[in-house]
Amino acid sequence: MTAEFLKGTNLYLVGMMGAGKTTIGKHLAHTLNYRFIDTDDVIVQATGQSINQIFAEQGEAAFRDIETQVLAQVAPYTRTVIATGGGMVIKQENWSYLQSGLVVWLNVSIDELMMRLSRDKSRPLLKQGNLRNKLTTLLEQRQNRYAQADATVVYKSGEKASAIAKRTLATLQTVIAENPATSTTLDH
Repeated sequence: MTAEFLKGTNLYLVGMMGAGKTTIGKHLAHTLNYRFIDTDDVIVQATGQSINQIFAEQGEAAFRDIETQVLAQVAPYTRTVIATGGGMVIKQENWSYLQSGLVVWLNVSIDELMMRLSRDKSRPLLKQGNLRNKLTTLLEQRQNRYAQADATVVYKSGEKASAIAKRTLATLQTVIAENPATSTTLDH
C-alpha cells in the first residue's frame, strides 16, 4: 500500500499495555516504509534502566517525565510509526506532541488484555492486585484520553497483526478523506 495519503506524517499508536502497539506498529512501519520507534525502548536505551527499575527507584511520576522528554525528541521526525507507553495520554503536555501526527487508539477488550498479560511480569503497574481490576481501573482513567485519538481501531477476536495494520491504514484513509481538519495536520 502506498503511504502517499499520509504525506510523511507520523503515526502515534496509543492504547492499553498489551494492546499490540509495538507489534502493529512494526507491521505499519514495514507496510508504509516508515521507521518504527517504541518509546519504551528509547527510555530503556537512554536511561540504561528497565522500565521496572525506573518505577521502583524513581517512581511513576519520574517515568512519565522521561516519557515526555522522549516524545519531545521523536515528534519532529517524519515518516515514523511511534508506539507509545499505555499511560502516555495521561499528561496533557504530551498531546501537543501527539497532535503533530495522527493518533490511533488500538482498542482491545479487558478480556483480551487479560489473556495477553496474565503471565507478563514485566509491567510495573500490574505487579500487585487483581489483574482484571487493575486493567479496568487503568482503562477507566485513560479511556477519555484514548478517545481523543484521530482514529480508533477495535480489535476483533483472533485477528492477525497484519490484518489489523491493514485495517488501521484503511481507517486512516477514511478519517483523512472525511475530516478536512485532519489534512491540516498532514500539511505541517
